Amino acid sequence: MVLLSHRMIRGMLRAIAILLVVGLGCAQSFRFAIVGDRTGEAQPGVYEQVWREVDRYRPDFVVNVGDTIQGGDDATAGQEWESVRKVWSGYGYKLFFTPGNHDIWSAASEKIYEKYTGHPAMYSFDWQQAHFTILDNSRTENLSEAQMRFLAEDLERNRDRSPKFVFFHRPTVWLIPLKFQSDFPLHDLVRKYHVAAVVSGHTHQYTRIEKDGVVYLSVGSSGGHLRGSGFKEGWFFQWAQAEVRGAKVDLRVKELGPPLGEGRVVE
Repeated sequence: MVLLSHRMIRGMLRAIAILLVVGLGCAQSFRFAIVGDRTGEAQPGVYEQVWREVDRYRPDFVVNVGDTIQGGDDATAGQEWESVRKVWSGYGYKLFFTPGNHDIWSAASEKIYEKYTGHPAMYSFDWQQAHFTILDNSRTENLSEAQMRFLAEDLERNRDRSPKFVFFHRPTVWLIPLKFQSDFPLHDLVRKYHVAAVVSGHTHQYTRIEKDGVVYLSVGSSGGHLRGSGFKEGWFFQWAQAEVRGAKVDLRVKELGPPLGEGRVVE
């Protein structure tokens, strides 16, 4: 039998405490990347460069905002998914998909989407202390009653998690009311549950609006054609970086570097 002195016991307890602090610190810190629309009208080489830059960032995982394939034809959708997944699969990151209007347009395309993404059209997941809700407004500009009910129930179940993020493809449900400074049910809900950010895509243009502490972010094109021009106006090829430390979230949008951009960053 080995007897431990008080000094040895104190030393062991101190070491255990340090390990616990370090472990908790790591558990409260992570980062992820947000990839914008690859389509419509995918521009050659853009999506591939996005993934090269994402890989240099070394995120813990990646979330996209939809429109991964051009879509529109049930007969060729599977072939499109087969082709494009070769781009990201080699990097080995966990990828959480958001369905866009180019990804799902019919019952058949929804099944194909679920097969190739490994996710239902609407779901949620946790990453450490954070919670993410993915909604599906691929076939409607707004969020249906069923979508809003799913969101409300999901946020209630995870009310103690922080930070919380909500993703869906079309931003119309928040973009128009915020620009006209009017109230809308989605904002009442996400404000109630202290959601950190609502993230969309679809427009191919960077847009950021904050209201009552909730950040509304539309990530611009990660490959789809630019419908306008001008960095200040949000028309540039991009992806987003998110760093989470406890309940604190740092979001920044990264312009692609040369030859497709200048590598500027919007905090």
